[in-house]
Amino acid sequence: MYCNAMKKISVIGSGTMGNGIAHVFAQFGFQVSMVDISRQKLDFGMMTIAKNLDRQVKKETLTPEDKISIVGRIGTYTEIAAGVQEADIVIEAATENWEIKQELFKKLDIHAPPAAILASNTSSISITKIGAVTSRPDKVIGMHFMNPVPVMPLIEVIRGYRTSAQVVQQVVDLGKSIGKNPVEVNDYPGFVANRILMPMINEAIISLQEGVASVTNIDTVMKLGMSHPMGPLQLADFIGLDVCLSILNVLHEGFGNPKYAPSPLLINMVQAGFLGVKTGEGFYVYSAGKKELVVSSRFKN
Repeated sequence: MYCNAMKKISVIGSGTMGNGIAHVFAQFGFQVSMVDISRQKLDFGMMTIAKNLDRQVKKETLTPEDKISIVGRIGTYTEIAAGVQEADIVIEAATENWEIKQELFKKLDIHAPPAAILASNTSSISITKIGAVTSRPDKVIGMHFMNPVPVMPLIEVIRGYRTSAQVVQQVVDLGKSIGKNPVEVNDYPGFVANRILMPMINEAIISLQEGVASVTNIDTVMKLGMSHPMGPLQLADFIGLDVCLSILNVLHEGFGNPKYAPSPLLINMVQAGFLGVKTGEGFYVYSAGKKELVVSSRFKN
């Protein structure tokens, strides 16, 4: 079964990544089932998809009729069994937490069709480890989409130790069919994107912690000097400081190398609940309607 036979996509999770993945597949003509634990979460996910489609309509990349068709191709479910029973591929986009993913994949293995591929949007957790809790490790693979999913072209396709070559090719072909650029990588902590990105973000936080430069100046150096579209501290806020900490912990534990140890400042901010955009404050303060970045009062500029 190659990707031209893959018509039904199930997405587990309706948050930022989940609704973005559902949006893109529906836009390219796939039937999508989006699954989450509550109707409230699903309604919010659908509202986000509708808003993002409205932006595309405003930019004239889609018509109003396109929007209606895309939304109509997405069904929502609060029960995993109902949401995955006809899936050709299930893409898990739940919280970046091993215990949660472990339980989810055990359930997916039971309820998804035997031929279905089980993919994870994990940004750092081992695909081999996830596959080992199922009876089909050859059909378990990583599909690490970038945020925002409708805009970013990259998918990291992570081959677990037992993932079959056929499944890798199916997923690569599937990624191309939705206008993305799939890049194959092997299953090591952090894969490629986060193995390189997170130490840079961590070093930026350590530089702030040690008083090397201010929040604004650290971000400015990387934007103007390295042509990064966003500075590492702003990017950390955008990703979520809790997510950054989780990935660094995976790298630190996976390699046993102190160079991956998360900054004490990052740990403190997460413990205090300053997680970035999602909580309204991280290294910067985020207020509705404000376009200009304002550095948090906790950091002298």
